[in-house]
Amino acid sequence: MIERLVVAIGGNATHPENIRGTTEEQEQIAARAARALRPLAETVPELVITHGNGPVVGKILLSQYYAREHIAPMRLDVCVAHSQGGIGHLLMQGLEDELARAESGRRVACIITRVVVDADDEAFATGTKPVGPFFSEAEAAELHRTLGWNMMEDAGRGWRYGVPSPRPRRILELDLIAGLAKQGVAVIAAGGGGIPMVLRADGSYGGVPAVIDKDLTSALLATGLGVDALLILTAVPHVALHYRKPQQRELETVTAAELDGYRREGHFAEGSMGPKVKAALRFLARGGKRAVIAHLDQAADALAGKAGTQIVPG
Repeated sequence: MIERLVVAIGGNATHPENIRGTTEEQEQIAARAARALRPLAETVPELVITHGNGPVVGKILLSQYYAREHIAPMRLDVCVAHSQGGIGHLLMQGLEDELARAESGRRVACIITRVVVDADDEAFATGTKPVGPFFSEAEAAELHRTLGWNMMEDAGRGWRYGVPSPRPRRILELDLIAGLAKQGVAVIAAGGGGIPMVLRADGSYGGVPAVIDKDLTSALLATGLGVDALLILTAVPHVALHYRKPQQRELETVTAAELDGYRREGHFAEGSMGPKVKAALRFLARGGKRAVIAHLDQAADALAGKAGTQIVPG
């Protein structure tokens, strides 16, 4: 039996590309995620859920652009905090509704989570993390010309805004997350990879304009909590080699060494499966027993070893 589990939900699993993004649509998507998570919430004593925010934080940035003549824009770390609260609220309500239908008294809590990064991380010199909606090449060129945005092609699906993505080093709310989880509360935390913070000279922390990859933060969180497994849920059923090519091959059970070999061969795009694979490998390298990458709708079967890509040490 799994006693402690971190579940990471992809940004496109909570805000897929094919919706306008209305509150009603987001509520429906959150309810769907909650239905998939309900079996885990009913059986895993210590459960922590993380989520992406790529589509949402990008829309916040676009909204600020269109309102720039009337409202002062927020720094990117504050935009991440806004997305944490909004997405966390919808997931929390959806999961509590599902648990209530099952007549479960389990509570759900959302913790606004800050994550420390290095001030001199080389990522601040580039913009490699894609956020927001997809654009055509012509639209991307116009955004670069008018806004100065660093636009990048993302996994063959279009162009997106690329922002700095430093490596997560420490989760400031780790003790609070662990304490609530041990009390049996299902905890939603580290949304969007966490709010990026740096340590100042006076010993305080300050936010910086960046977006941390939520899969890498999820791996760091899973290690810090000492969980039994890391379950990464996304919009595809397996990790695949030669993705979207005629020779595509899905992986079912694979060792960390085998998966790392495939990664080094360039099989996993940075804007797609790449961060998930890196997160799984980091978790296992730090003593994790099992990592799973699977479709959101198959969460329970994936945890039981009946679906998804099962990644084991070795």
